[in-house]
Amino acid sequence: MKRVATWAFYAIGALAIAYLALYAYAMFSGEPIVPDDPIHIFRRPDAPSYS
Repeated sequence: MKRVATWAFYAIGALAIAYLALYAYAMFSGEPIVPDDPIHIFRRPDAPSYS
């Protein structure tokens, strides 16, 4: 029973960290997260082209 409680504690902690990471991404990206809208992480649309 102690082992099950330990794994449940780890699972709840991992879900909390994932939720906080998603919340931080949403706050700092400046764009709202919309379902079925691709997430643009690596390049801004108004970034200059160096090629």
